[in-house]
Amino acid sequence: MEADFSEMRNELQSRDARWRRIQLECQQLHTELLKIREYKDMQEIQIQHQSSCVQLTEQPENKKAELLLLAQSQEHQQKELNKIRSHLYREEQSHCSEQERMKTEISALTEELHQKEITIATIMEKASLLERQLKMELEIKDKLLAKQQLLDFRYRVIKSENTHLKEMV
Repeated sequence: MEADFSEMRNELQSRDARWRRIQLECQQLHTELLKIREYKDMQEIQIQHQSSCVQLTEQPENKKAELLLLAQSQEHQQKELNKIRSHLYREEQSHCSEQERMKTEISALTEELHQKEITIATIMEKASLLERQLKMELEIKDKLLAKQQLLDFRYRVIKSENTHLKEMV
């Protein structure tokens, strides 16, 4: 029983540690997403600044080429951002699924533990009752043994008196 409880406790501690690691990973992913958003915002500001600088300093043909390059770069960054968002979404879904599964498992283990505690309490009550019954039976047997020994003693005394009387007669 102790081993089962210890094993359950170790399992719960292991799952709790895993749960904490998942939460930490989720927080790290959120932090990365915020950094990416900040980076994207900064790039958009730089793009706007570069765009205005290009408009002021270069010829219309060069501006079109640079705008195309900037648009391609922005499109590439948007794709990367979408990949990161998709990955983050999958991680969050996985995390939620794992969280629900762990909650269900913890609930089941808690119920099982509760049932085992009830069983142990019942067994302890029965053991206590049997112990009391055994003590009572031992007391009765001790009394009967004492009576038997007393009767044996009386029998021997009467037998010896009988033998003594027979000899006298």
